[in-house]
Amino acid sequence: MLDLASYAVFFLVTALGFTLICLGLNLQWGFTGLFNAGVAGFVAVGAYVSAILTTPASAQHLGGFGLPIAIGWLGGAAAAAATAAIVGIATLRLRSDYLAITTFGIAASLLAVAQNAHSITGGPFGIAFIPRPFAELSDRPALYDTVYLALMAVLVGIVFLGLERLLHSPWGRALKAIRENEIAAAALGKDPRRFRLEAFVMGSAVMGLAGAAEAHFVGFIAPDEFLPILTFQAWAMLIVGGSGNNRGAVLGSLVVWILWSASGTVMHGLLPADLQVRGAALQIVLIGVLLAAMLVLRPRGLVGERIIVSRHIIAADRDAGAVPGPTSTGEVP
Repeated sequence: MLDLASYAVFFLVTALGFTLICLGLNLQWGFTGLFNAGVAGFVAVGAYVSAILTTPASAQHLGGFGLPIAIGWLGGAAAAAATAAIVGIATLRLRSDYLAITTFGIAASLLAVAQNAHSITGGPFGIAFIPRPFAELSDRPALYDTVYLALMAVLVGIVFLGLERLLHSPWGRALKAIRENEIAAAALGKDPRRFRLEAFVMGSAVMGLAGAAEAHFVGFIAPDEFLPILTFQAWAMLIVGGSGNNRGAVLGSLVVWILWSASGTVMHGLLPADLQVRGAALQIVLIGVLLAAMLVLRPRGLVGERIIVSRHIIAADRDAGAVPGPTSTGEVP
């Protein structure tokens, strides 16, 4: 029973890491319409920069700064944001399909750097001995995981509430206006390129923060953890949960991670050892089938974006006791 509880806590910590990634992706795609196919690259930047800033000196990789973990997390988020700013200035003028190709290529380039820059990233061997918060609890793994789970829950809550506040501000409404009709938004004095760049940078910073948090939880990172499958998982979670709604990003990350983990456990128990590698591909097939079913049955996801004609009309209807207009699924009751 204790082992099961420990696994559940470890599972939830990982799921909350994916939740942060989905929140960042939702800001880029759900609210701004930016097709980022290089999610894994920005997560990797956050993880590696935070690890380098906080690890002790090593002959295998760059390090030795010994900075506090909080500084490492902020540094990882800032590095991912700076990378996104450089990428965004050069690419955000492209159409969505070309933007997707470009960001995927950039993520592949960052992965190649992580694999080959031995003196900086440790190459394929990665970076070990990454300091973990609450290190004094390391001899009690169950307690350590529980405390870290609480820390991740607080972090996700802060990011969630911050994004909610931003997206309900004039800045957030401008993002939606640009997403829906760029020409009309520009005619009203909004600069689409500037708003897109700000959303791209901010979403990537959240992804970098997620990478840093996961690196310090595990205590080790390697290039194999930032393969394109990570980008696929993030997109699957957002589509299943519902883009354009932060609650959908949270719910989708939990649902898809449950299915991903459960299917892996089942296949590991049913398939013989010589078929384990081939069987792992069935996880991707399962998620693909789930995505196809969602697009047919609930194209807006489990918790789709709420369509609002005017917040003033909704407020007036509420005051008058009338039935509100569009629901969270976009259907008029």
